[in-house]
Amino acid sequence: MSEIVNRVANSPLMVFDLEDYFPSKQPLAIDLSQWLHEGIILMEKPFREALKNHDWTVYSGQIVGLECLTDAVLPAWAYLLVSSYVLPQTLYVYQAPLKQVITLYYQDLLKNLDYAAYQNKAVILKGCSKKAVPTEAYVLALKNLQPVAKSVMFGEACSAVPIFKKLNH
Repeated sequence: MSEIVNRVANSPLMVFDLEDYFPSKQPLAIDLSQWLHEGIILMEKPFREALKNHDWTVYSGQIVGLECLTDAVLPAWAYLLVSSYVLPQTLYVYQAPLKQVITLYYQDLLKNLDYAAYQNKAVILKGCSKKAVPTEAYVLALKNLQPVAKSVMFGEACSAVPIFKKLNH
């Protein structure tokens, strides 16, 4: 009987796994309406005072989304002022609902990665994640991999779907 060879493990395929970049802590939301009069009216002096007295250290090392959960119409400076307090504590801050924060995080993270290791390589963009990696993150990863990789597939090595292959001219 001949030895069983794991051809997947011995292949030149490189795996790009978005789960490797998934944040270790759940993103947090800051609802600006908590500092508004009756949740809808921004009164500048009390707003500034509330921000000054808030414990911003609870956001240390976190990814944060700023939102207003009421129908209040806020001036842009309100989000900027809150950002000025929370930025020194956080990894990332976004003015977005919490459900969009992970996508924005991946946007920032993926545009700053070094893709040199994938130059002219066959790459599998790993699917079947156990974590809630947003679909948009896969599109963003492809956007960065396609210019450098020889080919990009999606899924697992045993059942990858071809997505892109450079044509040799």
